[in-house]
Amino acid sequence: MITKHFESVPEFGIERIWHYDETNDTATIENRQNHDPLLEHTKGQYNAVDERARWGDGMHKVASIPIIIYQELKMKGIIDDPVAFKKWLNDPENRFFRTRPGKV
Repeated sequence: MITKHFESVPEFGIERIWHYDETNDTATIENRQNHDPLLEHTKGQYNAVDERARWGDGMHKVASIPIIIYQELKMKGIIDDPVAFKKWLNDPENRFFRTRPGKV
Protein backbone atom coordinates (compact mmCIF):
# COMPACT_ATOMS: atom_id res chain seq x y z
CA MET A 1 0.00 0.00 0.00
CA ILE A 2 1.34 3.41 -0.99
CA THR A 3 0.25 6.33 1.19
CA LYS A 4 0.86 10.01 0.45
CA HIS A 5 -0.32 13.32 1.81
CA PHE A 6 -2.95 14.64 -0.61
CA GLU A 7 -4.24 17.93 0.80
CA SER A 8 -4.48 20.07 3.95
CA VAL A 9 -7.20 22.52 4.89
CA PRO A 10 -5.73 23.99 8.10
CA GLU A 11 -8.57 26.42 8.81
CA PHE A 12 -10.85 23.40 9.32
CA GLY A 13 -8.21 21.01 10.67
CA ILE A 14 -8.71 18.69 7.68
CA GLU A 15 -6.05 16.39 6.24
CA ARG A 16 -6.64 14.26 3.16
CA ILE A 17 -4.46 11.19 2.66
CA TRP A 18 -4.20 9.30 -0.64
CA HIS A 19 -3.90 5.51 -0.44
CA TYR A 20 -3.09 3.28 -3.40
CA ASP A 21 -3.42 -0.49 -3.18
CA GLU A 22 -1.28 -2.11 -5.87
CA THR A 23 -2.80 -5.56 -5.34
CA ASN A 24 -6.22 -4.56 -6.65
CA ASP A 25 -5.27 -1.29 -8.42
CA THR A 26 -7.54 0.93 -6.32
CA ALA A 27 -7.00 4.37 -4.86
CA THR A 28 -8.90 5.96 -1.99
CA ILE A 29 -8.74 9.33 -0.28
CA GLU A 30 -9.05 9.29 3.50
CA ASN A 31 -10.41 12.42 5.18
CA ARG A 32 -9.26 13.23 8.70
CA GLN A 33 -10.38 16.11 10.87
CA ASN A 34 -9.28 17.02 14.37
CA HIS A 35 -12.56 17.35 16.29
CA ASP A 36 -11.04 18.22 19.68
CA PRO A 37 -11.41 22.05 19.51
CA LEU A 38 -15.00 21.76 18.30
CA LEU A 39 -15.90 19.17 20.95
CA GLU A 40 -14.48 21.39 23.70
CA HIS A 41 -16.53 24.30 22.39
CA THR A 42 -19.77 22.29 22.18
CA LYS A 43 -19.17 20.90 25.66
CA GLY A 44 -18.98 24.45 27.03
CA GLN A 45 -22.15 25.47 25.19
CA TYR A 46 -23.98 22.35 26.38
CA ASN A 47 -23.01 22.97 30.01
CA ALA A 48 -24.08 26.63 29.80
CA VAL A 49 -27.72 25.72 29.01
CA ASP A 50 -30.13 25.04 31.86
CA GLU A 51 -31.59 21.56 31.34
CA ARG A 52 -34.97 22.83 32.51
CA ALA A 53 -35.01 25.74 30.03
CA ARG A 54 -38.01 25.62 27.74
CA TRP A 55 -37.47 25.36 24.01
CA GLY A 56 -40.13 27.94 23.21
CA ASP A 57 -40.82 29.14 19.70
CA GLY A 58 -38.25 29.88 17.05
CA MET A 59 -34.90 28.40 16.19
CA HIS A 60 -32.37 26.92 18.59
CA LYS A 61 -28.82 25.81 18.02
CA VAL A 62 -28.70 22.18 19.13
CA ALA A 63 -25.41 20.90 17.63
CA SER A 64 -22.13 21.73 15.94
CA ILE A 65 -21.17 19.11 13.38
CA PRO A 66 -17.65 18.84 11.89
CA ILE A 67 -17.53 19.28 8.11
CA ILE A 68 -16.25 15.75 7.50
CA ILE A 69 -19.18 14.23 9.41
CA TYR A 70 -21.63 16.64 7.75
CA GLN A 71 -20.39 15.46 4.34
CA GLU A 72 -20.90 11.82 5.35
CA LEU A 73 -24.42 12.57 6.58
CA LYS A 74 -25.16 14.43 3.34
CA MET A 75 -23.94 11.51 1.20
CA LYS A 76 -26.15 9.12 3.19
CA GLY A 77 -29.16 11.43 2.77
CA ILE A 78 -29.55 11.95 6.53
CA ILE A 79 -29.12 15.75 6.43
CA ASP A 80 -31.91 16.10 3.87
CA ASP A 81 -34.34 13.86 5.78
CA PRO A 82 -35.69 15.74 8.86
CA VAL A 83 -36.81 12.53 10.60
CA ALA A 84 -33.46 10.78 10.05
CA PHE A 85 -31.51 13.88 11.06
CA LYS A 86 -33.49 14.26 14.31
CA LYS A 87 -32.87 10.58 15.02
CA TRP A 88 -29.13 11.10 14.42
CA LEU A 89 -29.07 14.18 16.69
CA ASN A 90 -30.91 12.33 19.47
CA ASP A 91 -28.66 9.25 19.24
CA PRO A 92 -26.52 9.03 22.43
CA GLU A 93 -23.46 8.21 20.30
CA ASN A 94 -23.64 11.71 18.79
CA ARG A 95 -24.18 13.57 22.08
CA PHE A 96 -20.70 15.09 21.91
CA PHE A 97 -21.84 17.31 19.03
CA ARG A 98 -24.87 18.60 20.94
CA THR A 99 -24.83 22.17 22.23
CA ARG A 100 -28.07 21.84 24.16
CA PRO A 101 -29.67 19.11 26.27
CA GLY A 102 -33.11 17.71 25.55
CA LYS A 103 -34.71 15.85 22.70
CA VAL A 104 -34.84 17.45 19.26
